[in-house]
Amino acid sequence: MNSAHASAPHTGHYYVPQPSLYPFFLSGGMFLLALGFILQMNKFAPGPWVMAAGAGVIGFVLYRWFGAVIAENQRGDYTGWEDQSFRQGMVWFIGSEVMFFAAFFAALFYCRHISVPALAGMDPAFTLYKDFTVAWPSAGPKGASFTPMGAWGIPAINTALLLSSGVTLTWAHWGLMKGRRAQLNLGLILTVLLGVVFLGFQAYEYHHAYTELGLTMGAGVYGATFFMLTGFHGFHVALGTIMLAVVAGRCLAGHFDAKRHFAFEAVAWYWHFVDVVWLLLFVVVYWL
Repeated sequence: MNSAHASAPHTGHYYVPQPSLYPFFLSGGMFLLALGFILQMNKFAPGPWVMAAGAGVIGFVLYRWFGAVIAENQRGDYTGWEDQSFRQGMVWFIGSEVMFFAAFFAALFYCRHISVPALAGMDPAFTLYKDFTVAWPSAGPKGASFTPMGAWGIPAINTALLLSSGVTLTWAHWGLMKGRRAQLNLGLILTVLLGVVFLGFQAYEYHHAYTELGLTMGAGVYGATFFMLTGFHGFHVALGTIMLAVVAGRCLAGHFDAKRHFAFEAVAWYWHFVDVVWLLLFVVVYWL
């Protein structure tokens, strides 16, 4: 999708953009990012610089490519055909995310309710380590001691933050539907701020876990599943916050109205999905 090629509005036909080199540049940036990560893992000095170059290329391409898509939309190139395909694509994307997290929740269930009890019932001579007992959280190998993360501290605060962000986002949507631009803009800005605060608290929680609780990725199966689930969720919150910031910028620029605002809806769907996943995490990982 190259913004350099203007196209007149059309009716009745699906919009086909001009050929673009953006996919090739994006692939190159992803290659550099992966190459830099591999170099860093193997202690090669250029690793971080190659990773930074790859991230820079990816960021630049996404900025220009998404900007081209926004320009096409503002120009009137999209009709009901494109709107329908965008909605279907977002539904499939969120469906794939559901399966993504379902696999990790299933791994937690398997470890907690199947593998740990099964190991306890085995002959000690065949277990992976001595003095194994049935207990959750499992400490893993003997000597790996840690304090599990409690539910009624930062996790409870983060739960309130995400639930509040869902309210502010819905309030912003109401403002859009009723033509109240001030309400729309304020609601989105508040939602972005709540997302940023959530990430700040999670970063502090991770630092506290590593430095004071002994809870690390190597702290048995509990540590592995804890950071796997909460870490991937935090990544999704970060991505959603960036998307909300972009939508907020577009709203401040006067984009969207009550009839044409699917980009806003798509991000709202994604954010509400992230909220639901966190509620499951809070109950299953932190509380129970």
